[in-house]
Amino acid sequence: MPSSSDGPLAGILVADFSRILAGPYATMLLADLGADVVKVEGPRGDDTRTWMPPVREEVSTYYLGVNRGKRSIALDLRQEADARVARELARRADVVIENFKPGGLAKYGLDFDAVRAGNPGVVYSSISGFGSGAGKDVPGYDLMVQAVSGLMSLTGDPDGSPFRAGISVFDVMAGNHATIGILAALRHRDRTGQGQHVEVNLLSSALTGLVNHSSAWVAGGVVPYRMGNAHPSLFPYEPLPTADNDLIVTAGNDGQFRKLCQVLGVPELAEDPRFAGNADRTRNREELRPLLVAELARHGALEWFELLTAAGVPSGPINTIDGGFAMAERFGLDPIVEVGEGERAVPTTRHPIRFSETPAQYRLPPPGLDEHGDELRQWLEAPA
Repeated sequence: MPSSSDGPLAGILVADFSRILAGPYATMLLADLGADVVKVEGPRGDDTRTWMPPVREEVSTYYLGVNRGKRSIALDLRQEADARVARELARRADVVIENFKPGGLAKYGLDFDAVRAGNPGVVYSSISGFGSGAGKDVPGYDLMVQAVSGLMSLTGDPDGSPFRAGISVFDVMAGNHATIGILAALRHRDRTGQGQHVEVNLLSSALTGLVNHSSAWVAGGVVPYRMGNAHPSLFPYEPLPTADNDLIVTAGNDGQFRKLCQVLGVPELAEDPRFAGNADRTRNREELRPLLVAELARHGALEWFELLTAAGVPSGPINTIDGGFAMAERFGLDPIVEVGEGERAVPTTRHPIRFSETPAQYRLPPPGLDEHGDELRQWLEAPA
């Protein structure tokens, strides 16, 4: 009994055996686009149900943030009756996604080879920390990957300790990569009828996500290190003090730098040979920074933001998260939507992609543990 939808992924059944963040984030995105996602949880539920505070009506906001649009069934895979239900779900699914330790589902008959034997067209996505080869036995937590990938060596004060990013950035990135891989594999299946195994690991997501820093090493043989909020290849591209608060000021090209100088009232700086080109400004940043700071001291951050924005110079105040949502509201992005009705309604962050013909849907609030277990068992135990 798949749930009804008219989204672009309508008719796609996703058996979600993933937990915590990367997998649930991916399946939430798929659910927003119309897929029918069945969240398979152990008897105690997804770990993030217990990750609190903060909470909303005694439910972890962490769990609420990545589990809308799904139906929940609790299965103890150690019990053969429950494992049989899980295998039937996988047999009927278009997509299976899991983030168990590589090989961990084989003993239940839920690994890729076993599922494909009964479901040749299945798109089976596995998310791990370090891949299914030599790194398969290494637990995969985002903080570990931030450390070993090199991200933490790039984050923090140059003279201080390495810092992690404020979110589980590589879990989210891997979730996005899993989503991309699943959609590509579904397209391939549409053309050929052939399913496949889509593998994503956090370390590979991290290394591609380090972009210019990865390229500095791979293509240039340079090992970059943390520079605080400074950019190794651009200036100005960092927070600068104003009369009250710091303001992010970015000049990504010579034209933007000229406009910045005009707004600040020092157009001659753009003609100074020390600062004429980006490489010059980057090389002479210690000479240029105090000249810009002296002018920025004349107004506060928000006033400069308005002036610079009007002139086409990228800049922005450093907000707390509530300010970030307020900014999105100001720009008409409607960042908050409600999912569910009545007492079950939960405010959630809008899907990030806008579609002109098939907008994202917010059909189901994050489910209670085994909320849909009875109806799903009845459906799966009936002849297909």
